[in-house]
Amino acid sequence: MSRTFRLFVMALCAALALGIAACGSDDDDSGGGGGGGGGEKASIKAGVVTDIGGLNDRGFNEAANEGRKRAQKELGIDTRVLISDSNADYIPNLSQLAQQRFDMIVSNGFLMGEATNTVASKFPDTKFAIIDYSASLLKDKPKNVEGLIFKEQEGGYLVGYLAGLWAKDNNAKVVSTVGGQKIPPVDHYIAGFQAGAKAANPQIETLNGYSQDFEDQAKCKEIALDQIAQGSKVVFQVAGGCGLGALDAAKEKGVQAIGVDKDQSFLGDHILTSALKKVDEAVFESIKRAQDGTFKGGTDAVATVENGGVGIGKLSAEAQKYADQIKKIQDQIASGEITDIPDTVK
Repeated sequence: MSRTFRLFVMALCAALALGIAACGSDDDDSGGGGGGGGGEKASIKAGVVTDIGGLNDRGFNEAANEGRKRAQKELGIDTRVLISDSNADYIPNLSQLAQQRFDMIVSNGFLMGEATNTVASKFPDTKFAIIDYSASLLKDKPKNVEGLIFKEQEGGYLVGYLAGLWAKDNNAKVVSTVGGQKIPPVDHYIAGFQAGAKAANPQIETLNGYSQDFEDQAKCKEIALDQIAQGSKVVFQVAGGCGLGALDAAKEKGVQAIGVDKDQSFLGDHILTSALKKVDEAVFESIKRAQDGTFKGGTDAVATVENGGVGIGKLSAEAQKYADQIKKIQDQIASGEITDIPDTVK
């Protein structure tokens, strides 16, 4: 090989190398929203598939979408959300993102367990995370799925304790819960609420009903109105968008209400507080793990009172007098002094 030809080949390789580097830089900068992507972090695409209920549920799905948007802004990545109008949309939506080569896909909700198992098994090179479902419970145990689960019973206990204290001081004999479908995340909240209320006020009576729905506000409102007619003075909604109807019933009848998942105090002064479940934080952190290489499929990330993943929201003027007592209970849960909080509804 002549010296001239060798120099030509070397120059060509150098040019190609520069071209490849330039393409990589463009990929890194392609995340919508900017904010810290740069060349030091992997450029990935992350998607969220909602549960039924849509993005205007003022709670569960809205929170997941906020986590997605935060990841887009702070991690400098491309993201997308697909809305599921029915259970039949789960597999098509998850598959669509996988086929579009999204690196990380988050399934938002317990009801998506079977669909996530099916699609994750079909796309083993794609990372998945699922809210409210342990990776160990997936039928085929795909190693590319991370479970994002919450000890909702701890948050439920806190708001139940507050409801019990308020009821005792206001001569109320009954508090109640309105659940959506009877699934573990819902029952965790309800069981914790009932235990907390009775710990604060052993004489309290608790009522519970299920709408079997997470969307239709009229169904939850009807259940709440019936509970109020039976004497309930505090109504805790655990039914997503449907539960907004229960909160409306409480406002209409002049009783107290407790929100769920997100801080729902903005809905009015009748919101005593809210049981917080930081779905937004869980979604953001899972996407971040996928980007920085610390994602571990086949395992669970568990949110608790101790690590701040679940808790209690803003206290209303009616609830402020109990702030110190609630803080004490919260600290006891975090330290492990209170450990026997039930997670099943009897």
